[in-house]
Amino acid sequence: MKHKALLLFSLIIVVVILNSWKLVVKKYEGEQRFKNFPVTVRQIKNDAQQQFKSTSIEPLSIERVFKKDHAWTASISAETITMVATGDVIPARSVNFRTIGYNNFKWPFEKTSDFLKNADLTFINLESPLVKNCPLTNTGMVFCGDQRHMKGLLSAGVDIASLANNHAGNYGIEGVNQTVQLLNKNGIEATGQGSNLIIKEVKGTKFAFLGYNDIEKNQNVVSAEEERIKKEIKDAKIKSDFVVVAFHWGDEYTPQPNNREVTLAHLAVNNGADLIIGNHPHWIQPFEIYKDKFIMYAHGNYVFDQMWSDKTKLGVIGKYIFYKNKLIDVEYFPVKIEDFGQPYFLKGIEKEKILNELQVEALKLSSSGF
Repeated sequence: MKHKALLLFSLIIVVVILNSWKLVVKKYEGEQRFKNFPVTVRQIKNDAQQQFKSTSIEPLSIERVFKKDHAWTASISAETITMVATGDVIPARSVNFRTIGYNNFKWPFEKTSDFLKNADLTFINLESPLVKNCPLTNTGMVFCGDQRHMKGLLSAGVDIASLANNHAGNYGIEGVNQTVQLLNKNGIEATGQGSNLIIKEVKGTKFAFLGYNDIEKNQNVVSAEEERIKKEIKDAKIKSDFVVVAFHWGDEYTPQPNNREVTLAHLAVNNGADLIIGNHPHWIQPFEIYKDKFIMYAHGNYVFDQMWSDKTKLGVIGKYIFYKNKLIDVEYFPVKIEDFGQPYFLKGIEKEKILNELQVEALKLSSSGF
C-alpha cells in the first residue's frame, strides 16, 4: 500500500515538474519573440525606405505641384534638404515707417517666421538697402530701410539675400556696401553683387546661388548680361551640386512672364541652372518645367506696402525639396499682406483660390508654345 502511495505521489511530482517546464519554455519563447519584435519593425521600415530609394521618383509636373498631399517625402526627411523662397522683401517706405512706429523690427515677419526658419535654406530678394540714417517716409520710389530690420531677417532665419534688383542700389555703392557688411556680420550671405557667387553646404550637398537684375540697369548690382550669366552658371556648376539662380525681371502687374523672362530662364537652364527663383512683377506669376528644371517666374509680394490692390497684397512662399541631387517636390503657400507690411498665411477658400489661379496660369504657360 505504501509503495502504491509513493508511486502515485512520484507521478504527481513528475506531472507538476513537466507542466512547470512547459510554462518556462513557453515564457522563454514569448520573450524571444517579443525581443525580436522591434527588429522586425525596424526591418519593415528599412525595407520600405530601400524600396522608396530604389524606385525612380517621377519628374515634377504641374499636377504633382498642386496635389493636396505632399507628406510622401516624410519617409526620407532625414536625407532631404528644404529651401524656401519668398516674394519681394522691401523693408522701406511704409513698412519702415510702421516698423519704427511699433518699435518692433520683427513685426513684418512675426506671422510667418516660424515657417521660414524651419527650412534648411531660406532665400529672399532684399529689394532695399539697409543704411544708417534712413529717412522716414510713406512716399517716393527711392528705397531704404533702417539697419535694425536685421532683427526681422534673423528672426525669419534668412540665409541668403539677393541684391540683384532695381532698388538695392538706390543709395549707391555706399548703400550696397553698408547692406552687405551688415548682412555678413549677421551670418547672411549676399548674392547679386560683387563677385556674385555664394556657395552654401547643407548635409554634404553644395548649393550655388547667383543673382541677376534685368530692370533699370544699375552698376552697383549684377546685371542680367547674357554672356556673364552663361559663364558664371557654368563656373558655379563645377563647384556645386545645385545651381540656384535669382532673376529680377518682367513687367509689373502682369500674370504671365514676358518673352525676355522666358529667354533668360531657358538660357540659364541650358547652361546648368537647376532652379530659377524669379521676382519683381509684384504679382504672382506661374512656374514652368523646362528640360526637367524648375522655373518660378514670380512669387509676388512678401514684405511690402502696396495695399492699393488685392493682387499686390498677395504672394506665395515656395517650398523646394531636394533629394539625391534632384529637386523632387515643390509646394506653394499663399500669403496676404495686411497693415502695409505684415504677411500672414491664407487658409481655406482663400488659399485654394490663389493656388487654383496659379495652376490655371501654369497650364496656360505650358500650352503657350514658349
